[in-house]
Amino acid sequence: MPKVRVSSFAISLDGYGAGPRQDAENPLGARGPDLFEWFFATRTWRQMHGKEDGTTGVDNEWARRGMENVGAWILGRNMFGPIRGPWPDEAWQGWWGDTPPYHVPVFVLTHHPRKSIEMMGGTTFHFVTEGIQAALQRAKDAAGDDDVRIGGGVATIRQYLQAGLIDELHLAARPILLGSGEHLFAGIDMPALGYQCTGHESTDLATHVVLTKSAA
Repeated sequence: MPKVRVSSFAISLDGYGAGPRQDAENPLGARGPDLFEWFFATRTWRQMHGKEDGTTGVDNEWARRGMENVGAWILGRNMFGPIRGPWPDEAWQGWWGDTPPYHVPVFVLTHHPRKSIEMMGGTTFHFVTEGIQAALQRAKDAAGDDDVRIGGGVATIRQYLQAGLIDELHLAARPILLGSGEHLFAGIDMPALGYQCTGHESTDLATHVVLTKSAA
């Protein structure tokens, strides 16, 4: 059965999925890139950027699995770009250049309408103003028999968690402390929502944890 899942989402030991002071120069916030050191060295990441080198161990295996069988993505607006409020024009088309790494439809949550953007490599950005349920239904329709991946950021994952709409989360817990930023689980009772840890594996750079929602 297709899943709605979060994959390869990095958090600090104190639970932050992004650092403070996010802006155009620091899209992940202060020290945010430290969360993804486990990912940046992998062959999967390198291949996404046209390279053929990179590590092939446990971290890469988790990264590779995260990209498999994904038929559509959902992103929060902050994941798409730094612009706030109404779109001033059509100039901003994401952080990733002409060929984003998604290669499938991507549904961006926003309060402000915008026309879809068709990019090179199979990615089309669709902007959804009707909320998380509408975005998920459109993503499921687009994905067919494949999974829908919730890409983030933290606020978007929290919304889908609190609504009980995520089947599985793969988190990569980094051995660092951020102290502030966007906290993934603050105020969310994961056991009460039906989640339990169903797998974990550690490397020097991260502890990979799988949280699965039990069937109602």
